[in-house]
Amino acid sequence: MHLKRVRLFPEKYPTKTHYPFILEIFHKTTDLVLTSPLTFFVGENGTGKSTFLQAIANRCRIHIWKDNDRFTLEANPYEDLLYQYMEVEWVDEPVAGSFFSSELFRHFAQYLDEWAASDPRVLDYFGGKSLNTLSHGQSLMSFFRSRYQIRGLYLLDEPETALSPRSELEFVRLIRDMGEIGDAQFIIATHSPILLACPGARILSFDEIPLRTVEYEETEHYQVYKAFMADRSKFL
Repeated sequence: MHLKRVRLFPEKYPTKTHYPFILEIFHKTTDLVLTSPLTFFVGENGTGKSTFLQAIANRCRIHIWKDNDRFTLEANPYEDLLYQYMEVEWVDEPVAGSFFSSELFRHFAQYLDEWAASDPRVLDYFGGKSLNTLSHGQSLMSFFRSRYQIRGLYLLDEPETALSPRSELEFVRLIRDMGEIGDAQFIIATHSPILLACPGARILSFDEIPLRTVEYEETEHYQVYKAFMADRSKFL
């Protein structure tokens, strides 16, 4: 464990009419104590999982690789400001880490190729090959296996997006082992019932206000998949 607590200060929010400050969960959840080296965020799209994850990254000074040149038709000046109204508490001292999302990963892979043009040895850290020469799923697993051997705080937004079910199981074993060693702590937003089944993980539901811990079998992800597998004719 590295990160112990996250506090929010809704009384200081600059607005109550713009996202993400309009979300009730960020008004009712003001003190989150992290009790496991592996924490999952679950909930419907739009409930604030990814926004909260990015805010934690910004507050912990973890860089987010992204394309800053994208055009937005209606810009929201408050979109990335939640971290300014947040406080984090470490177990001992701040640690380095990384933020991952499948959407932003390609920007990192492109930067890596640019660095390798002047020093090819940087690719040794990622299996000796450009991540852009592998399939998306292969490049993700190569990145995960290399990066998560290092002590740190790792925030991931839907890492299952490009992974096959077999790769998801490999990923679960990886984060379980790294969490048990004690050098890596993970906070992961996911819709995957395979990832959520990781032994010892704490699952926090953004469908509940305030945010609360739920059991694996309580998640809609588990219930829907179980019902579908039992009788798919009811859904199709």
